Amino acid sequence: MTQAAEAEALILAHMPRFPARQEPLAACVGRVLAEDVQSERDQPPFDRVTMDGIAIAYRDLAAGVRSYEVVGTQAAGAEPLAIAAAQCVEVMTGTALPHGADTVVPVERVQRSGANAAIAADAPVAAEQFVHRRGSDRAQGSLVLRAGARLGPPEIAVLAGAGRAAALVAELPRVAVISTGDELVEAGKPIAAHQIRSTNDRAVEASLTQHRLGNVVRARLRDDANALAVAIDRLDTELDVLVLSGGVSMGKFDFVPSVLTELGAKLVLHKVEQQPGRPMWFGVSARGKPIFALPGNPVSTLVCATRYLLPALRHASGFAPAPQELVETTMPIEGSPTLTLFTPVTLSSSDRGVLLAAPHRPNTSGDFFTLAGTAGFIELPAKRGSYAPGTVARLFRW
Repeated sequence: MTQAAEAEALILAHMPRFPARQEPLAACVGRVLAEDVQSERDQPPFDRVTMDGIAIAYRDLAAGVRSYEVVGTQAAGAEPLAIAAAQCVEVMTGTALPHGADTVVPVERVQRSGANAAIAADAPVAAEQFVHRRGSDRAQGSLVLRAGARLGPPEIAVLAGAGRAAALVAELPRVAVISTGDELVEAGKPIAAHQIRSTNDRAVEASLTQHRLGNVVRARLRDDANALAVAIDRLDTELDVLVLSGGVSMGKFDFVPSVLTELGAKLVLHKVEQQPGRPMWFGVSARGKPIFALPGNPVSTLVCATRYLLPALRHASGFAPAPQELVETTMPIEGSPTLTLFTPVTLSSSDRGVLLAAPHRPNTSGDFFTLAGTAGFIELPAKRGSYAPGTVARLFRW
């Protein structure tokens, strides 16, 4: 038997590192950056005006000048004009500061009369106000993004601001998501009273797609050892990662562990001291590809995929480790004396701003309907008795 933290460590130690490739920015969203990125220019690249108004030399104002000759209007993107003593330029937000100017007075504080602009007598004006100095955000050549960053909207903007139309990102692995079992029927197909819908493959596919961690090929295989061996061997040849659900326990038709052994897979772990998902299997194929064989009960499948598969794929993609997210429980939860407990939860906030987790335990590990509306699950170490309200626990989001 393996403990949950040990299982995670073993899995990460056996994951390959996925290769990287250049992708256009539109294809980089949600991906992991595989290179450091430097600033193309100083940011901002010029002294930038941050308020509509007039640009003046503060020394003129300090000398008592309140009325200025307007020598031009300057919009964003225009070449900067220049001013002499007692002159100003009408400027718009985002434009380059005119030569000779160092201060901007908001348009609301200015009275315009023909070619003259007078600053209101009660207008407070400080030197260099509403001026965003060149290089004050980043200097040219400075680091703006580190390898391992997840590329969300701010990071995509930084890449574009650094002049990058493409970036080096980890390739998305090709992942086979395989449901096993004679009882499974695809949604939309005719179904008998003794059969059930195939949901595990859909849930795992949705998880990988949501987190941009793989391109999924789904398959459903019958409980036939020979057919399983042929299909798994073919998928292992064609794809990068195999994720199976079902057939990993000790039943008469649980062929997956023995089939994987016959195909030359190296067993890393089988059975983890956890609830749900105790029968989980992980190993590496004869071709060196990771294989996750998850329990077939739907809650177990999704919990194990979230707890182990997602972190493993993030690790293989080069994601920088993320800090743990912690929550406080809102009510007592009955513990297990020997097993780590994974409990689905909904989230809210306390008046102290603390994230609160309310348990939503399924009736059984087959009750996937209870998971709808939950944010994820918390992990609670083995314990006799119950966990009191206010227990701090680690949160895993779906």
